[in-house]
Amino acid sequence: MEIKNNLEEILKFNKEFVEKKEYEKYNTTKYPDKKIAILSCMDTRLTELLPKALDLKNGDAKIIKNAGGTVIHPFGSAMRSLLICVYEFDVKEIFIIGHYDCGVSSMDTDKMIKKMIEKGIDVQTLDTLSRAGIKVKKWLHGFDCVEESVRESVTKVKNHPLMPSNVAIHGLIMDPLTGRLDVAVNGFEHI
Repeated sequence: MEIKNNLEEILKFNKEFVEKKEYEKYNTTKYPDKKIAILSCMDTRLTELLPKALDLKNGDAKIIKNAGGTVIHPFGSAMRSLLICVYEFDVKEIFIIGHYDCGVSSMDTDKMIKKMIEKGIDVQTLDTLSRAGIKVKKWLHGFDCVEESVRESVTKVKNHPLMPSNVAIHGLIMDPLTGRLDVAVNGFEHI
């Protein structure tokens, strides 16, 4: 199987982008103008749709993306990023945005582990991780219900011991086709 070399295309485009100073129209500060942070899914359908559906422009918000748009661990990278947004970038509202038809909700972890083995991960590695107390299947598992997942992430962020109580933590669910937002949690009702 041949792998397409996107790197060369990206570097060629980037060189022209910089030479033509096309970056100038995106110049802003590192502080979000709307004082918001968004945790959302890495789904490719949301790359441009999410900011446009929320009327966000470059510089308006801190956007953090991961598989499922979830806070898995209270001291993991998603939570760390949100705390940095609050304390270093003066964020006042956090939006946790899941979406319907999320691939993480329908992920078959047995199939994923099989694919790992097919791509060269040694079964002994998986056994070693298991003996070390790491439950790979559980770790890889996404969620069964997007509404519950969004609410759980909102609860983890809102109740985090390092999150100030005056930050509004909202939970929304987006339609990845139309951009429509449904409110799962209005963070202003819980301040």
